[in-house]
Amino acid sequence: MADESISVVKVRNVLLVTMPADPDDASVSALQMTALQMMEQYEATGLVLDISAVETLDSFFARTVAETARMAALMGGRTVSAGMRPSVAITATQLGLTLGSTMTALDVDRAL
Repeated sequence: MADESISVVKVRNVLLVTMPADPDDASVSALQMTALQMMEQYEATGLVLDISAVETLDSFFARTVAETARMAALMGGRTVSAGMRPSVAITATQLGLTLGSTMTALDVDRAL
């Protein structure tokens, strides 16, 4: 069942997935399932994860984004994480969190 706070919009052959400002573990898990199901349904070639509203990044969120990118790659797609706030990037770096091989972009326009 999809979390109602997660928005997924098809833009050309890419899915734009927007995360809420303060995602909990259930929302992050729902993001993964919803994005992958819709990727299959719409035969999307990639995911753009818009995290511009996210104010805090924890290890579960970072790990799930990295896993989602790997799963999307197994399905033939690419994943770009877009819009990370400077404060979130600083905190993630200080905590040693990474997004794996997920590509990044300053904003959604650049990601697309």
